[in-house]
Amino acid sequence: MNFTKLERNWVMYDVGNSALVLLNTSVVPIYFDAINTGASAVELVSAWGNAQTISSLVVALLMPILGSLADFAGNKIKFFLGFFLTGLVLCLAQAIPMGAFPFLVVYVLCTIGLNSSMTFYDAMLPDVTTDERMDNVSSLGYAWGYVGSCVPFIVCIALIMLGPSLLGLDMMFATRLSFVITGAWWLAFTVPLLRTYRQRYGKELAPGESFSSEVAKTFSGLRATFKRILGDRPVLLFMLAYFFYIDGVHTVISMSTTYGTSLGIDSTQLILALLVTQFVAFPSAIAYGRMAGKFGTLRMITIAVAAYVLIVLFAAFFLNEAFEFWILAIAVGLFQGGIQALSRSYFGKLIPKERANEHYGFFDIFGRYASVMGTLLVSSVTWLTGNPSLGVLSIGILLVVGLVMLVKLSTIRGMA
Repeated sequence: MNFTKLERNWVMYDVGNSALVLLNTSVVPIYFDAINTGASAVELVSAWGNAQTISSLVVALLMPILGSLADFAGNKIKFFLGFFLTGLVLCLAQAIPMGAFPFLVVYVLCTIGLNSSMTFYDAMLPDVTTDERMDNVSSLGYAWGYVGSCVPFIVCIALIMLGPSLLGLDMMFATRLSFVITGAWWLAFTVPLLRTYRQRYGKELAPGESFSSEVAKTFSGLRATFKRILGDRPVLLFMLAYFFYIDGVHTVISMSTTYGTSLGIDSTQLILALLVTQFVAFPSAIAYGRMAGKFGTLRMITIAVAAYVLIVLFAAFFLNEAFEFWILAIAVGLFQGGIQALSRSYFGKLIPKERANEHYGFFDIFGRYASVMGTLLVSSVTWLTGNPSLGVLSIGILLVVGLVMLVKLSTIRGMA
């Protein structure tokens, strides 16, 4: 399949932002543990889960409102740029030496900028490609995001591990330098999209109306969109299923390194295993996009969710040593990209394209509140029981509920 220049530039943003996502799920929790001296394993998992919860909650509350405004012609790129620059500046700010709590605040704000920019980026998908190509383009974004993010990540890890002995760098300084390297990578792969993107679909201002007057009408417009979603059974059922199953996906991704640390697994083993995840996810995401065209997008999403149920059970009952963490990392890599890419593209096919940002804003509410629920559930159960394994197990029921809803959606004619 030949991709257009705009499709390739859209994919490049996944390459850029995935570098920060990878850093956040691997190096950052370990760095936070290092500066948060005296904290127990339970306190570490709880604090990190609460940080994920807060950032997800803020994004979930903001996106429907800002998404509605961004749907007006020409606005999508402005909102995208604003949140991208916010995330970039705060990514670089994490390189400044600071205590554990200030660092956690900067991290949360950086994550809000990153995740918000990704919501507007997802909503660009109907503008950059067609329904027939959407699965493949979305999957290519995740695929190249996984493998491309490994380039700055390997540089950062080499700097952290070898910098003290070869260059005489302090390990903490080398770790802080990784934020600068990752930020530069993110910027470099965002510029092509900023140069070429043009919003094809969008709402137009009514005659005699100004943008400021439309701001005041945003909330009534959101109510109308929400009513349309409630009246569209396939869209509503898919969003509800997504709400539950993406919980497990996001929680496994965001909490895996912290969970491994709490089990006493060596940080080097954790980082190398997560690096393997990226390489496994590259061909897997591409394969998922192709199989969606052959077997159906919804069917492939359902298979991935069922696999995640098994992954969570494995993490809760069998994960004790580094070898088991490697098995977990490979299993996640096989399904992580596929479930995220196809969820993004499947939703893009279901919604009206002129209101893509507005719908993706609500879609993001379901995804972010699921993240809030998952990380909060993990941190709460871990805190109450003193057992991180029970915290991981507690999200299994949510995956099962999502799986049941996907099966129900598949019974609706034409929804495969």
